[in-house]
Amino acid sequence: MAADVFDDQVRLSGSMFASPDPRGVFVAGHVIIGSTLIYSAYTLVRGELDPDSIHREVDGGEYGDIVAFEESRYREGTSVPRTTIYGLRDDGVLSRWTSTSGGWRVTGTSPGFAPVKAIALISKTRSYDTFLANTRGGALYTIHIPTTAPMKPVVKRVRTRTWQGFEFLIAQKCGNQGTLLLGIDKDTQSAYLYAVGHANGTATVIQGLGKVPGTFNDPAYFRFAAPIDPLLGE
Repeated sequence: MAADVFDDQVRLSGSMFASPDPRGVFVAGHVIIGSTLIYSAYTLVRGELDPDSIHREVDGGEYGDIVAFEESRYREGTSVPRTTIYGLRDDGVLSRWTSTSGGWRVTGTSPGFAPVKAIALISKTRSYDTFLANTRGGALYTIHIPTTAPMKPVVKRVRTRTWQGFEFLIAQKCGNQGTLLLGIDKDTQSAYLYAVGHANGTATVIQGLGKVPGTFNDPAYFRFAAPIDPLLGE
């Protein structure tokens, strides 16, 4: 992480991908500032930001109504690489954009997700992406989204209650097919860690690992990921 990368406060951030650079570590990803989507990249040299390395590309779209946001970069195996962004609008519509040679293209929308508070990517393959999502009513679901068009998410309930407190969900691969899940509660400025087994509806095993030390009062949170970043949580 680095200070002073942006002139204005980041509202939402997708996963940031860090990779080795001849001078240090190259970091890149997408953020939303206000209503603007920005691709951000910079280099850390011996752990310090090189101000001359900061690069930004502004998308011409309108993202002011996005309340949850994540990026899926599929690079595994011999398949054609893809980069996909998902944004949940404040009216409950889940939107998908796919990177093309001409820029971002809307490749699907799906209504009905107004109860959702936060999403975390737990699986990505050649043919689908899967998120964990919590709702204001306390439920926890998986949202399985095939890459085909039209976009037709498949929603499965994982738990029915107690998950309503988290405004951010951050997920990382754990073992071969599991997920290490961090839930962040902005109201209490606290976070809790969970080991989630391979997602299988209500049969999914979830082990609470307890409260994480520290105060979680930052305005935005995101996951650091490697360029080759397999997620197999479903």
